[in-house]
Amino acid sequence: MITHYGIPASPGVAIGEALIFDKERIRIPRRFVTRDAVDDEVRRLEQAIDAVAAEIDRNRELVTGQLGAQYGAIFAAHLAMLRDPRLNEEWRRLIREQHYAPEHAVSETLRRYASVFQKLEHRFLAARSEDVLDIERSLLRCLTGQPREELTHIGSPVAVLAHDLTPSETASLDRRFVIGFATESGGAGGHSAIVARALEIPAVVGLGRFLAETGPGDAVIIDGDEGRLIVRPDGPTRAEFERRAESRRTFAASLERFRDLPAETADGTRIEIDANIEFPHEVDACRQRGADGIGLYRTEFLYLGAAREPTEDDHFRAYADVVERMGGRPVVIRTFDLGADKLGRAPGESEERNPFLGLRSIRISLRHVTEFRRQLRAILRAGASGDVRVMFPMIATVPELRRAKAILADACEDLDEAGIPRPPKMPVGMMVEVPSAVVLLDRFLPDVDFVSIGTNDLIQYALAVDRCNREVADLYHDTDPAVLKLIAMTVDAAERHGKPVGLCGQMSANPLCTPLLIGLGLRSLSMPPADIPEIKQICRGTTVERCREVAGRALRMESARQVDHYLREEFQKNRT
Repeated sequence: MITHYGIPASPGVAIGEALIFDKERIRIPRRFVTRDAVDDEVRRLEQAIDAVAAEIDRNRELVTGQLGAQYGAIFAAHLAMLRDPRLNEEWRRLIREQHYAPEHAVSETLRRYASVFQKLEHRFLAARSEDVLDIERSLLRCLTGQPREELTHIGSPVAVLAHDLTPSETASLDRRFVIGFATESGGAGGHSAIVARALEIPAVVGLGRFLAETGPGDAVIIDGDEGRLIVRPDGPTRAEFERRAESRRTFAASLERFRDLPAETADGTRIEIDANIEFPHEVDACRQRGADGIGLYRTEFLYLGAAREPTEDDHFRAYADVVERMGGRPVVIRTFDLGADKLGRAPGESEERNPFLGLRSIRISLRHVTEFRRQLRAILRAGASGDVRVMFPMIATVPELRRAKAILADACEDLDEAGIPRPPKMPVGMMVEVPSAVVLLDRFLPDVDFVSIGTNDLIQYALAVDRCNREVADLYHDTDPAVLKLIAMTVDAAERHGKPVGLCGQMSANPLCTPLLIGLGLRSLSMPPADIPEIKQICRGTTVERCREVAGRALRMESARQVDHYLREEFQKNRT
């Protein structure tokens, strides 16, 4: 049994069989073969070895001719490893005696060798693990014939293990079969983690190197609550996590009674509880969990992995479907927030050295006005049949906001000239995600109807921590006193101007933070649908006066660690 520790990305426990999805996108389709197929499978392996050997030899000759024999020797070493008699015999033995599929025999053996190399203290020898994994990938490509099989082809329950998953890959996961995922890289605030929460599947990210020690078909436990991946768990450990999973199901069932109840504190203050959604199909979950509305409709899904630029009608259908199914409840549609951690860079954009500080979000929209205007027209069209509000992301300066509003006005004129219905006035909001927006919020507020605090980005910009970088993930804290101060400043400014203010970052889904946020003055929280019942329960079990005491004390603390410890104590006190 091996335990790896990472960052909790989406809560829950998943217990099942591992599917390895490596950076070469090679899926190992099966683990065992039948007895009567053994000879054919051995021959298939031998043919793959010959094919890969021929490929390596061609590469050796090519590189030797261009760069010299010293570089060609790299491929000679690969060829020697591929042809190693003991290694070849071990593969054949696993197929003949254990009935392993050749893919599984190759992967398990070579990953075991790679793991040994990685543990060696000598840097040169440790680096040889990459050579071993290169041979594995080459053999698997030849054996499977489908080097880029996508995750959409999964047909049985599995836990997906990968070095990383792009947002579009995460979005393509089939919830019927993918019970959870774990990645070597990434952070809790990354877009893939957000998508995982939207899909309501347990996930752990930022685990560091673990794939070399894990084989396809291995039993694994993904602990999305504590941020653990357990490979090949022993019996008692598996039994304990099965009990935990059952306990979670029981607890979720107990929260059903809060679905249709308002989130009203014990002293009568109403808290609006909205849902964050990524995809139109999540509307069902919003209604089932008792959301008051949709506080954040992320629209990036139309771009992630898309083969073409979405048309105005593509946008309109996606938005109108949600608006209609919400039955008159408010829907806040955020314009596309692409770039940085999100796949779907605008056409023609090159890679950036520091994408989180580069061309992303509203900056891309203002650079590509035609596409932006197309999206705004679709939002306006959808607003003709329901309570729709538009929200601009990552506004950092007043000129940005005013330019975005001017393009919205142009979109209104487009529809009017075409005789297409739209609402006479659509409420306009902005995300508060950068410190400059907090500091100068008094200047922004006259130009908007509401604001929404996006803590996922606000935290990283305030604390100078890349939320997707596992090397500094331990510095990313939503409860850092500096972040709490920025939230308090935002709420105070909005109240002075009489403008509604909400919070739609992942912090809103943290039950430990609910009293803190209420105490800071927030009366509107938006979160993944799955978290709504528990947050409602907490709201109904506290008072505003008590929440203000919690917030006041937290603001006087010096570190996120102190705040977290205090909030846990309060949470446990209220549970007993």
